[in-house]
Amino acid sequence: MTNAAVPEELLAVAAAVLPGEDLRRAALEGGGSHHVVLLPGVAVVRVARNPTAVAALPRRTELLRRLAEADLPFAVPVPLTEVVQAEGRTAVALSWLEGRPAGRREGGEPKELAKLLDALREVDCRDLQGLLGAPHEYAGGERWAELMEQQVVPRLPAAWQAEARRRVQDALDLPAVPPSLVHGDLAGANVHWGEDGRLLGVLDWDLAQPFDPAVDAACLSWHGWHQVAAAVDRTTLHRAWTWYRTFGLEQVPFALLNDEPEEVVERRSAAAAAWLERTAAMESPLA
Repeated sequence: MTNAAVPEELLAVAAAVLPGEDLRRAALEGGGSHHVVLLPGVAVVRVARNPTAVAALPRRTELLRRLAEADLPFAVPVPLTEVVQAEGRTAVALSWLEGRPAGRREGGEPKELAKLLDALREVDCRDLQGLLGAPHEYAGGERWAELMEQQVVPRLPAAWQAEARRRVQDALDLPAVPPSLVHGDLAGANVHWGEDGRLLGVLDWDLAQPFDPAVDAACLSWHGWHQVAAAVDRTTLHRAWTWYRTFGLEQVPFALLNDEPEEVVERRSAAAAAWLERTAAMESPLA
């Protein structure tokens, strides 16, 4: 993600959503389904970029309201406004989260990672009924395995097709576990830390779902697998490693489901093949 100057049309949206705020320090954060206008120390304004994001924004905003009431041991963005139509766009203002993201293989003390994972498992998903996405929604939902087999694998180089099939099947063969609240993208800019290494906040809950909590443990490998291994039990570590080994394939069905041009699908397929080769050389944290 990179920050850049804010186009005039998005500044106009931010001004309409938060009238009277000083926008001279506003910056734009690059994202997927939303433009994010940053007002440092004050707020962020999320502006939906496509029809899917427009339709989902009210549900995702209500989810944040409920999470803010869940007594989590870290902050989440709190809606400061309703979802509104402004300058022909659909947008909402959210509270600013303090702290900063950790770089890859930085931070993430095991006790803080364990606290984060434990807090998510303790949330009663019944309180979030109708507000969570489906497991694998990002990459096909109930069609995840079908899309992997029929759409992803055939687009990979022949040398990596069997490996991709094995990884997907290993995930499908995992014993079922009781679903709990899964954030789905606990990496990079989505987790904020204090200077003392303490977990301060978690943002971007767009992929939140009731699913296997080991998915979140896998995402936290951003900080290094040695940190995850020290934060979870061995069964969870095995499940996390299994899910992690499918992550790099999911950009392909995401592109297909969002009707991306064929050249984009091809680029994502090439990236998936490169990811398979790179991760095949990684040592398992279970070793």
